[in-house]
Amino acid sequence: MASIFVPFQIDHGFPPWSNQSVGDGILSTTGLPSGARKSHDGGVLKTTAPDLSAGLTILEPEEWLPLEAAHTARIGEWLDEHAARKRRGEAHPVYDFLFTYYSHTPGQLRRWHPGVGYALRGVEAERFLTWRGYERRPEGITARTDGMKPERQAALRWMLGMLEGTLSRAPWYGCHGLHEWAMVYRCEDKRHPHPLRLSGEEIAAFVESRQVCCTHYDAFRFFTAAARGLNRVQPERSTTAELEQRGCLHANMDLYKWAYKLAPLTSSRLVADCFELAREIREADMRASPYDIESLGFAPIRIELPEGREEYEALQRDFTRRADPLRQELIEILRGVVHTL
Repeated sequence: MASIFVPFQIDHGFPPWSNQSVGDGILSTTGLPSGARKSHDGGVLKTTAPDLSAGLTILEPEEWLPLEAAHTARIGEWLDEHAARKRRGEAHPVYDFLFTYYSHTPGQLRRWHPGVGYALRGVEAERFLTWRGYERRPEGITARTDGMKPERQAALRWMLGMLEGTLSRAPWYGCHGLHEWAMVYRCEDKRHPHPLRLSGEEIAAFVESRQVCCTHYDAFRFFTAAARGLNRVQPERSTTAELEQRGCLHANMDLYKWAYKLAPLTSSRLVADCFELAREIREADMRASPYDIESLGFAPIRIELPEGREEYEALQRDFTRRADPLRQELIEILRGVVHTL
């Protein structure tokens, strides 16, 4: 088994703890790259945050009700699958994570929001006033941006700084998904009931043949005690804003968390875009793990082999490309809101 391992080399770009950052030309600070992604609202709602100083954009019922229905149909495919598994009492090692690790409930995810800067008209909009974060204005019912508690204001400012810092750093593609392996390193307990593809000794030998370099605290905190000392950095909750970087699968998956924590200031289209990306990232994350989930239809990404590491890195790069405009859109929303505080 040891003969297939390749010694660690820093040859996948700048590691996140270096001072290298992306140039100003990588992403605009005022908008998204053209053609960044497909719109799911027919172009009615903008993919950048509205200028809050320009007033509210009014949506009549004939404009916003079809958007709500489209969101319900889009998200329903994923939520209905989850609900059916729950009724059967079936756990899923890949998809359940999206509803257990993240606090956003299926009911909350199904609920449609237009996002900040829009006012809904019509009697159908009255129900929005029963949800937190809405108010009535002369233009219609809208997400409120004033009256936030100091703790909420501080949280938004921290989130903005963290996302801006993440976007400014060069992505790092040299971790190759070792975090899932470090979570079972020299430990009899497993996080999932499914069998492992390799023996405990083979997993340990592979982890020890590589240099572990996980920068994401919420992955690192699940490392076994024996694995923590192998990590090149020692992330803490307090260092999240300094260490988060765009090549990290978990940092890109967490865009879903930041999007729903901003709701109803974020549109449900953006939340659903982030959820869709998180779902695909979760699939890759578990495929690259040492767990054998091929019986569920997930072919392994064998990162213990050079070709597996190449496959994993190609996915990392694609996820980064798709996550960047979503992160930029969250930044634009936060800048607009924070400016009004």
